[in-house]
Amino acid sequence: MIRKMFRRQVELRAYWRKLKAFVKKLSLQRQMMENLIIAKARQDALQRKMEERRLRLQEEANRRFAASGAMTAEEQEQRTLYTNVLEYEQDHDWPKLWKANMKENPDDVTLVSRLVSYLLSRCDHPVVKLLRKHQYRVYNGLYPIVSKGLPQSPAVLLRPSRSTHNLLHPETKRKSTNTVSSGQGFSTSLSLSPSLSHDLNTNYDDEEEEEEGEEPHTQVTVDRENSFEDLEQFLTQLDLAPPHDSTDDTGSDAELTCDTSMLKEGHIQELEMRAMKEHLKAIVKDVHIAIDQLLSLCLLSFECLNTASSKDLCLASIEEAFFTPLWSALVALFRKVNRERERAFETSMKLYQDASPGVLGVPSKLFPPEPDTLQGSYPYESAVQELKLLVKDCCPQKKLECIVRTLRVICACAEDYRCLHEVDSAPKTAAIGADDLLPILSFVALRCQCPQLVSECAALEEFIHEGYLIGEEGYCLTSMQSALAYIESLHTGGAYLPADKLI
Repeated sequence: MIRKMFRRQVELRAYWRKLKAFVKKLSLQRQMMENLIIAKARQDALQRKMEERRLRLQEEANRRFAASGAMTAEEQEQRTLYTNVLEYEQDHDWPKLWKANMKENPDDVTLVSRLVSYLLSRCDHPVVKLLRKHQYRVYNGLYPIVSKGLPQSPAVLLRPSRSTHNLLHPETKRKSTNTVSSGQGFSTSLSLSPSLSHDLNTNYDDEEEEEEGEEPHTQVTVDRENSFEDLEQFLTQLDLAPPHDSTDDTGSDAELTCDTSMLKEGHIQELEMRAMKEHLKAIVKDVHIAIDQLLSLCLLSFECLNTASSKDLCLASIEEAFFTPLWSALVALFRKVNRERERAFETSMKLYQDASPGVLGVPSKLFPPEPDTLQGSYPYESAVQELKLLVKDCCPQKKLECIVRTLRVICACAEDYRCLHEVDSAPKTAAIGADDLLPILSFVALRCQCPQLVSECAALEEFIHEGYLIGEEGYCLTSMQSALAYIESLHTGGAYLPADKLI
């Protein structure tokens, strides 16, 4: 009996332990359900707040860009970008701090450059995202052309991104790996990283597909139709059969075949150059659109920058950030378009590289009478060294400043050389006039021995802001272009260089 009671008590204890475990588990499940309900309610509330904030910011953007008629696609894009800026400012405090600092110090010019530099260092800001988007769009437009016919560099090799690979016809048997391994690329210490280009471009392609729907596919089709690579493939399929007037005269057939081949090759080159020029115009247009959109978004983000002086500083910072990784590719395209001009420059350079300034029309009073007085150097050497620095910069504004400095050094050297001739009398007028500047600048450009100057100045003319082409900078750039054009025509005159004119 006692044993039976003990066994019953053990069973009751085991049952009680199971019951307690079940109740505890049930309590935990109930607590978890309550927590889930609370979390769901908080999530819904947060989503409602976020949606209310988005609608509020959207209404603010709509008021900012209120239009009487229907909005264009560009205005709609600008409104969306401004809404993204407002959302970013809601989540970050540094824009408010910078605005307060600019409001307290409106006359501090250094704050503008510091603000734009800090803005461009924030990779998550909509301005920087827009900057990267435009950079890789331009990069993908440049790659199919500049990756051909350039010397291979061991430092950096271009590789096609996904959008660039789509330029190829699907029916071609050539693979993209053969294009890369064919030894084409350009090098620069500040050029775009190939892997970064691929990764970021992939992200931006995805964003564009979400925002624009079917528009990216249309753009790829247009690029493929206008691309130089597909034009070359198309031209190679042209069937220009030579005429067969006689089956007996094999010499005439060979001559006709040769002439036809030469005509065909010339026609192909003409079409290639025409397509390349049109592509260059499209690239230049895309660059201008990108700069304008970036400047507009910066001014929308920080209204304190919307003054004349601040806008110029902001534009200079944006151009430096935009052009620095792209300039090598841009100037490579300009060099392809201007290769005939560069060849003419190089021909004249070889003929006149040792000529004295007098051969180019420089008055004798503006260079030393005896070359020995320069201690082994040549006239205007400091100006030549200054001009050589132009190709090392990657920003159009800095290149233009280099040209201005070169002309100032020329004026200073001309004053010194005139003093050598007029030792007894003090100069009453400027040593150099407008008529003397062109031959001196031509001499300096010849001594620089850099045919790339032709393409560099052509690119500056396209990318320098119109406001800088009115004053001193515009005059200096125009003078440099006139000097380069004069050098290009030197070899066509067939001038004989006497021995006494050489240094």
